[in-house]
Amino acid sequence: MRIVLVGPPGAGKGTQAAFLATDLDIPHISTGDLFRANISKGTELGLKAKAFMDAGDLVPDEVTIGMAKDRMAQPDAAGGFLLDGFPRNVAQAEALDVVLKAEDMQLDAVLDLEVPEDEVVKRIAGRRTCRNDSAHVFHVLYNQPKTEGVCDVCGGELYQRPDDSEETVRKRLEVYHTQTEPIIDYYRAQNLVVTISALGKVDEVTAKAKAALKK
Repeated sequence: MRIVLVGPPGAGKGTQAAFLATDLDIPHISTGDLFRANISKGTELGLKAKAFMDAGDLVPDEVTIGMAKDRMAQPDAAGGFLLDGFPRNVAQAEALDVVLKAEDMQLDAVLDLEVPEDEVVKRIAGRRTCRNDSAHVFHVLYNQPKTEGVCDVCGGELYQRPDDSEETVRKRLEVYHTQTEPIIDYYRAQNLVVTISALGKVDEVTAKAKAALKK
């Protein structure tokens, strides 16, 4: 299957993408991973992306599209893939259609994870990250540490990253609504969109996603 995963920040796209990709035995292709891989390998596209990122600028669509195209051409993606974070806007969605058509391929589904805005803010603004190890993440409501403000794993101080503040989350949501959400209508016109609620436990959402994709 060839799937695009879309949803607002905090919808759990990365988590669901990992489970679904494993279940379907297809690679999970995320924008973040594409950037990191290309930059670490020093590819031409990676060097271009790094130059823009170092300057504090957005990476142009053509660079992101080039990375995605190269990744989708790898042998492990021959039987399908799950795109997470790409396409990020309608221009990228149109470019993806061109790439797929040139290879005589097409998308099978666009999985839209729907989450109320207030829930997104609650999920992200409630995160607390360990200063010693950013992999240790807790939540003031859903995954509380045994001692408030202290990491259960290493005893480090827990803090709220600037990216997780309510103000920043709401700005990210504005960007999502303006730039990314329109791709849902773009793909809906192609009868590709499957929308599920991303509320509930992780395994419950995964089960809903699997059932929706089977249809």
